[in-house]
Amino acid sequence: MMEVHDCFSITELVTYEDLHISDRGRAWKDALDGFYNRDGKVPCQVDGGLKCFGHPIGASVCACSTKCIFSSRKGRGKTDLQPRFGLTHNLGGFPS
Repeated sequence: MMEVHDCFSITELVTYEDLHISDRGRAWKDALDGFYNRDGKVPCQVDGGLKCFGHPIGASVCACSTKCIFSSRKGRGKTDLQPRFGLTHNLGGFPS
């Protein structure tokens, strides 16, 4: 499962491709096909992502820390998800 920096919808999709989870140009199709859904092959943003927190500038790092804790709790069997592997991703600055 994954939690990625999703400050904008396109950033989330580009991250899927940059991390080589989706093939280049395919992330939007994978998302629509349910690949990243809670019950999909690679669940992502099951906590709602940064945008569900309102993506407050400056406080995003707190939200990302929460995402890391949430992900680690999943890995220790503290939720109904039981992933084999987990990944958290964050970025800052101008995404060039």
